[in-house]
Amino acid sequence: MTWTGTGLLLRHGLRRDRALVGGWLVVLLGVCYASASATASLYPTVREQVSAAETINASPAIVALYGPILDVHNVGELAMTKMTVLYAVFVAIMFLVVVRRHTRTDEESGRAELLGGTAIGRNAPMAASVLEGAGIALALGLLAAVVDVVGGLPVRGSLFFGASWFGIGLVATGLTAVACQLSASARTCAAITGGALGVLFLVRAVGDTSIGWLSWLSPFGWSTQLRAWSDTRWWVLLLYPVAAGLLVALAQTLRAHRDLGSGLVAVRPGPATGSPRLTDAISLSVRVHGPMIAAWTGAVAVLGLVLGAIAPNIGDLLDSPAARRMMERVGGVGALQDTLLTAELSISAVVITCFAIAVVGHTGADEQDGRTEQVLATATSRSRAFLATLLVAGVGGSWLLLVTGVATSLGFGASGGAIGDSFGRILAAALVQAPAVWLVTALAVASFALRSGWTFLGWALLVLFLMLGQVGELLKLPGWVIGLSPYGHVPKMPVESFALAPTLVLSGIAAALCLGAWGRYRTRDIG
Repeated sequence: MTWTGTGLLLRHGLRRDRALVGGWLVVLLGVCYASASATASLYPTVREQVSAAETINASPAIVALYGPILDVHNVGELAMTKMTVLYAVFVAIMFLVVVRRHTRTDEESGRAELLGGTAIGRNAPMAASVLEGAGIALALGLLAAVVDVVGGLPVRGSLFFGASWFGIGLVATGLTAVACQLSASARTCAAITGGALGVLFLVRAVGDTSIGWLSWLSPFGWSTQLRAWSDTRWWVLLLYPVAAGLLVALAQTLRAHRDLGSGLVAVRPGPATGSPRLTDAISLSVRVHGPMIAAWTGAVAVLGLVLGAIAPNIGDLLDSPAARRMMERVGGVGALQDTLLTAELSISAVVITCFAIAVVGHTGADEQDGRTEQVLATATSRSRAFLATLLVAGVGGSWLLLVTGVATSLGFGASGGAIGDSFGRILAAALVQAPAVWLVTALAVASFALRSGWTFLGWALLVLFLMLGQVGELLKLPGWVIGLSPYGHVPKMPVESFALAPTLVLSGIAAALCLGAWGRYRTRDIG
């Protein structure tokens, strides 16, 4: 039987992913609850709620990022405007990671072949990963509905909103399953799925801002067209399982036409003789991560343009005293535009840290799969290999902060801001986030240095810092707890002036962690 062992693999996958999925759920549900509970206090009157919703709809940049508010009189739709589209992307990324991990990654590492030598059926691994994805999506949808209700939103709308996240999870599961059949590389698989999600998000953005019918071509657009909070179109929910079912059926068909460990898109053979530049570990690491750096550069450039375009309209959006006080707590005290830019660049720094941690994670995977041992068998020293990871992660993160600063400045100027006066300030505000990014990256590197399989600790710490820094105020956590996040100690430019002391402290801690990590790495066994 080709499906034999599906249940066993499903239980194993759920156990294997308990920390990864648990951390992701904590972040998503925490932000969901914070948004649900904070809206009523930020906009206490109906007039202020309607004014904020109309301001969002009046800004093409905000609509492109968050989606439109179809019923400006509904507080639930205002509260969940970010969650409906933007955070649905993060929901989809979680399922990309989970499904790829149990299909393409296991095939690439050889674990799937070992399982195939037992009584496990040929189709069981993909079936188990799809079932796991569906189960996690169902749990996420139900929990999202519960936290919305606890946060003070209507029960009916909360259930439909949770159902939209459930649907996004199903579609992302099917999309990743198809990508895993096309590529023989886990990294290329992630690039295909990530690119597809980016295209779907872009199609939705164009549809919501200009050509309306395009929104119906994207599952992210369905989340808005569902109208979860008023005049609900319940039949839109049927689109998610239908699309997911078609994608899974396509993945199964493609799976039957390829060999284990290969992809339908043939891997292009490299040249018979490698470039002399690739004899160095640093240049090799740059070459390997080149496509990833290019993709992230384009993504943060677009994100910066959109975030910069939102800032000039912030005065109308925050047309309530409570909202203004909240933004000042998040970003510091000063002009509202500068306050929003501070908050946006802080969030961008957290996102960019994901790139650096991913680089460290790839290094850990290379060591576990034996590739690092092959590199070290040449004239390459451990010092050079370790330095290669540090440089690509650290310098790459700094480069992305630079791109974000430039793009945010251009977006700010294009939407009516004084770009001549603000370009330098916004760029400096982006670059000043670097020490916090370096520190979290150093923590990920230290986890890797302790053991190659512990790179997940970098993600866990990032999740912790995100919860403390971004929603700690809304959750009313003690000040000393919120202060554990390095992102909270970065100078709040452009609201405040540059402060040298916290910059040096964060950079010094990062440097000390890297030195300690190197001391551990040079003495432990490889693999």
